[in-house]
Amino acid sequence: MRVAVVGGGISGVAIEAALGAHGCSVTRLSRSSGFDVLAGDAGDAVDRLASVRPQVIVEATGRFTTSRRRATDFFTRSTAVVGAAAERSGARHVLLSILNCTRSEVQGYGYFAGKTAQERAAGAAGRGATIVRSAQWFEFAAQNLERLRVGPIALVPRMTIAPVSLEAVATVVAEVATGRRSAPVVEVAGPETTSLWAMTTALPHPGVVPVPMPIPGRTGRAFRDGALLPAGDVEVVGPTFDEWLAARDR
Repeated sequence: MRVAVVGGGISGVAIEAALGAHGCSVTRLSRSSGFDVLAGDAGDAVDRLASVRPQVIVEATGRFTTSRRRATDFFTRSTAVVGAAAERSGARHVLLSILNCTRSEVQGYGYFAGKTAQERAAGAAGRGATIVRSAQWFEFAAQNLERLRVGPIALVPRMTIAPVSLEAVATVVAEVATGRRSAPVVEVAGPETTSLWAMTTALPHPGVVPVPMPIPGRTGRAFRDGALLPAGDVEVVGPTFDEWLAARDR
């Protein structure tokens, strides 16, 4: 099976590896490989992506921002290109998204508002898309230390989450891409409830001082009170955070 993975971040790398383990022929397209899903004329990007002749396109693009306008612009334009390329090549479109990002009480967080708009765009674009929604990855704690770092200080938003191994999520995405799963929406989370603060303080962070940051307003309350936690029917995958840390450090 020929699969194109759009996205050069850690999720794209993990998904490429999982697809390879399933015997797929994978082409990963990202800015580092000379492909920018938003650069220049959208038609050129569609042509480039369709020229790979994929049977499946996995969209795992990302651009960190807390601006609703920037996030919405990026994610909807990305999905417009991927959806058009999928329609032209007759490929299935698989979109990696975030568990509970569409809930009304978290729309004050610009990134989630952008992902919500992306899911709507994916449903309307071309042949539609299969959506894989994942809880926050274990790697999110380290990412946050870099993204919200100011000098030696790193701000850590108060969040209650059920984090999950990115490797386990990538395996689920590969199973969707190869047809082993057929539901229109697949949702996964990790086996334990914890906080972003607990994850962060469990990591080595030399030279960085984590500082808890309460997010004000309705969105902050939602993050603290469990709006990002999975419902009872969400599939649990992968190891616990402590098991993942122990395996990583071996």
